[in-house]
Amino acid sequence: MAGEAAVGAVLGLLCVYLSVPDSDYSFLKLSLATVKRDNLESYTSDYTIQVLVGYCIVYIFMQTFMIPGTIFMSLLAGSLVGVFKGVTMVVFAATAGASSCYFLSKLIGRPLVFSLWPDKLKFFQAQVAKRREKLLNYMLFLRVTPTLPNTFINMASPIVDVPYHTFFLATSIGLIPAAYVTVKAGLALGELQSVGDLYDFNSLATLFFIGVVSVTPTLMSKNNE
Repeated sequence: MAGEAAVGAVLGLLCVYLSVPDSDYSFLKLSLATVKRDNLESYTSDYTIQVLVGYCIVYIFMQTFMIPGTIFMSLLAGSLVGVFKGVTMVVFAATAGASSCYFLSKLIGRPLVFSLWPDKLKFFQAQVAKRREKLLNYMLFLRVTPTLPNTFINMASPIVDVPYHTFFLATSIGLIPAAYVTVKAGLALGELQSVGDLYDFNSLATLFFIGVVSVTPTLMSKNNE
């Protein structure tokens, strides 16, 4: 089943590649500082369906198979379609990709997770068991704050028995703040000099504040007990 999923993903990427229309791609540079937002908007306007479908498929593929670089895809969304549509597109693709990774890990991921993150897995398993009654709040906290890597959460959640509906809700809601910060930064893509420019002190403080708010009911419940 996992092999069939991989083949399907590769075929999907091939279809995206073959459907991309001929055009002048000289405006696309590897350096963030040289990307021209006007050209990206113009290209998206001319080939809207191909761009949006291709974007989502590539993002989901990267998220499913833990390929680094989704942060740049989130940046690109801001330049392609603006903040509101960009956040919607990123959250949809990220949630779909995380869900695919969840089920893929449930099938074949246990040995890999035990091998790559043995200490993190023990910690995560203990926390999930401790916060079972308020698990959604805890998962929201993890999604909003960089306490644990998203890749690890996607892979480890089915192994420590996080229910999918909890995983799905926490992912789709918890990714919104970070997606907003990144997509909004994509509006000024040509002015960014490094990935570090995305998250200044105010952005990180805001994300942690949202995370603390999300986990507060769990802490209060524990104190009452």
